[in-house]
Amino acid sequence: MVLHQMPRWSARLFRAPPGWRRTCVLGPSMGSRWLPDRWGMYSPLVCRGYSSASGSPEVMLTCKRYPVQRLPFSTVSEKDLAAFESIIPGRVITDPDQVEACNVDWLRSVRGCSKVLLRPQTSEEVSHILRHCHERNLAVNPQGGNTGLVGGSVPVFDEIILSTALMNKVISFHNVSGILVCQAGCVLEELSRYVQEQDFIMPLDLGAKGSCHIGGNVSTNAGGLRFLRYGSLRGTVLGLEVVLANGTILNCLTSLRKDNTGYDLKQLFIGSEGTLGIITTVSILCPPRPQAVNVAFLGCPGFAEVLQTFTTCKGMLGEVLSAFEFMDAECMRLVRQHLHLAIPVQESPFYALVETSGSSVGHDAEKLGSFLEQVLDSGLVTDGTVATDQRKVQTLWALRERITEALSHDGYVFKYDISLPVERLYDLVIDLRTRLGPLAKHVVGYGHLGDGNLHLNVTAEAFSEGLLSSLEPYVYTWTAEQQGSVSAEHGLGFKKRHVLGYSKPPVAVQLMQQLKLLLDPKGILNPYKTLPAQD
Repeated sequence: MVLHQMPRWSARLFRAPPGWRRTCVLGPSMGSRWLPDRWGMYSPLVCRGYSSASGSPEVMLTCKRYPVQRLPFSTVSEKDLAAFESIIPGRVITDPDQVEACNVDWLRSVRGCSKVLLRPQTSEEVSHILRHCHERNLAVNPQGGNTGLVGGSVPVFDEIILSTALMNKVISFHNVSGILVCQAGCVLEELSRYVQEQDFIMPLDLGAKGSCHIGGNVSTNAGGLRFLRYGSLRGTVLGLEVVLANGTILNCLTSLRKDNTGYDLKQLFIGSEGTLGIITTVSILCPPRPQAVNVAFLGCPGFAEVLQTFTTCKGMLGEVLSAFEFMDAECMRLVRQHLHLAIPVQESPFYALVETSGSSVGHDAEKLGSFLEQVLDSGLVTDGTVATDQRKVQTLWALRERITEALSHDGYVFKYDISLPVERLYDLVIDLRTRLGPLAKHVVGYGHLGDGNLHLNVTAEAFSEGLLSSLEPYVYTWTAEQQGSVSAEHGLGFKKRHVLGYSKPPVAVQLMQQLKLLLDPKGILNPYKTLPAQD
């Protein structure tokens, strides 16, 4: 495979080794407004295998592994099942094998013991379900694509699983404003294909795009790979329809970019992880599709050079810069070892992926070429390669997007998603390698350098209390000392809820608990998640 070569560049910088493979193929044009319920070709979910029949060991129950007590919720009765069946005929799932798949997170690190899976298709059905659950004091676990990394999308005990998978309809799209209105269960990758046909793109992109749902993205305030260019979902989401714990439908589904009337209630539900209400419909602003996309994959001799490359990048690429990701050498070794993906540059201590998106092929190519020449000549970059067509762009992005998948093949993964001052972003990785020594199999760091977001991962052969106690609360204390955040984009879920106080003062936590009590007085929505347990 020969990648696009720009003038004046060394041929060495653009070599592409044999055996490169394409990461995914975009499907045919979507003629229907109903989006299919499907897995992406390289979605992490493809690899997970849920049951012992798949050859994977059974995941320990969350309530056995962690010190958590079941709250005094009711248990599902035959009368409850009959009531649900009357609301959503044929979509009440009690088959143990089907329900078990939704009890386990894709990392296979937590497992609930729910016996009921509900699959509504409309907001009204969700409303009727929650009204019944509220009256009966039945706990509910909302679930989208189940791609979360902090245990927020699966039950802790026997909560009813309410899946949005069948709520996958595009309601409207305006090809002048770029405003998309769709149900919460639409798969992100399918939405991306849909709006691309209209010459727009989704404002977010994630490695799990083949499986994650837009409702889950919004409820966790997912960041992703386009954050540097298009910002947070708090800015691109224009409106929401949400079903509250008592079944009330809150319609804040505006498609206006400017609406300064009263409190902006949708912001309560963005990032609330399904604890305040269940998002059923989303109105979101989609940017125009760039006419020219370039991706450069670069090798750097040290993290200081990565930082200087980023500074140079911002100065020289300016308005066309859309992503700047970094990966350490350990990440790429695991990608090569477990996924058999070829690394297109010579082995380096660090790697950077730079993406530009603009409206002029020639203009963007010239700017990128000048930038690459500058960083190569100055020694900030020692090797690199560039792709311009979609297939090759996806090939380079796969090296970054599939790191999580590679880590899942390396054993049990302790995952940390933190925000730090960009100049301190990698210090914690170095610190932990020294601190943990042989306790850890691998300690790796990668992430969104442009956002100051580090994905810190520690792998071991199996879950270890000793290793966990060496990591926590050390990682959170270290982060707090740098005025960082213990959750940059993954949310808190079940695994991180107890560390909220490292990033928020007691008054803020208390106010959050009061909001939860106001909107969900019985605490039935996604219990044991996001907020620390109260005494």
